[in-house]
Amino acid sequence: MDSNSTRRGFAARFASVLSGLGITAAFFPNRALAQTSPSSNAAEVRKLNGEGQPGGEKEVIMPVVVHNGVLYVSGQGAHDTRDAKEWTIESHTKMVMDKVQKLVEVGGGSMDSVLQANVYLVKIEDWDGMHKVFATYFPHGGPARTTVAVAALPGNSLVEINCIAAVTRK
Repeated sequence: MDSNSTRRGFAARFASVLSGLGITAAFFPNRALAQTSPSSNAAEVRKLNGEGQPGGEKEVIMPVVVHNGVLYVSGQGAHDTRDAKEWTIESHTKMVMDKVQKLVEVGGGSMDSVLQANVYLVKIEDWDGMHKVFATYFPHGGPARTTVAVAALPGNSLVEINCIAAVTRK
């Protein structure tokens, strides 16, 4: 056996023993710090409110979560307070897409960076009206999308949309 493979073998065994004993930091302090410091961790999870500020401990659902260069926008509904006779799928879709756009931008993305969207409709017959409005938010081509009909949505919304987008700016 040549000396290089013996040294490599020894180094690998030595590193695994140090790691197993939890004393890697004694020999490699910068590496251990980089692995435990949240500010330098690329895999940090940031949970943001609708204004882009860190969410509070009491908030159960965060509208924006950013992790590894990907942002997740929770389901947004219209929550229309007008008389139900005035509700249209077009007006609800516009309200929802305006909210989605704001949250994507708060998280560091743009509508062009939206990778995937899920659309929930109370009535599948509203697909055409929803799609016409949805398309106006993606002039350069839309994301992958799933659209399903559901029995009901919170806040009397006719549509709810969530999405995943790439972070394009800090």
